[in-house]
Amino acid sequence: MAKDEGGKIGIVTALVRSAFLVNEVYAAASRVYGLTPQQGQLLCVLMPGPTGMSELGCKLGLAKSSLTGLVDRTSRLGLVHRETCPTDRRAVRVALTGEGARTAEEFYAETCRRIAELPAGLEGPERELLAELLGRVVTDNEVPDVFADQD
Repeated sequence: MAKDEGGKIGIVTALVRSAFLVNEVYAAASRVYGLTPQQGQLLCVLMPGPTGMSELGCKLGLAKSSLTGLVDRTSRLGLVHRETCPTDRRAVRVALTGEGARTAEEFYAETCRRIAELPAGLEGPERELLAELLGRVVTDNEVPDVFADQD
């Protein structure tokens, strides 16, 4: 079932296998920095600035208890800290520490470098088409900005 009659991989198989491929590259980049893939993802989500716990839970697809544990473990590494929200003192936001911001930038660059190598066999126009098509799939499915362009 993985290939059609022409020997090509079908869309479902291609998407699932590409997800595994990207996850493995993401995990390998995380190991370089002594992080779990989830901690690396948390750092990338926080790069634009402090984020509330509810918003983080939605973006990362985590229940409150799982998110609390992730933030606690990452905080013990000195990469994030909790702070009160300036507009609602009852709410808590998570922010990168100075070390966390440096680690996030380095991790992001390393991850981008590794993932950019994946379609090395594609020519420029093919790469642009792949980016356009995947971008549409991501947009159509309203995937949260868990890893955004940092141009």
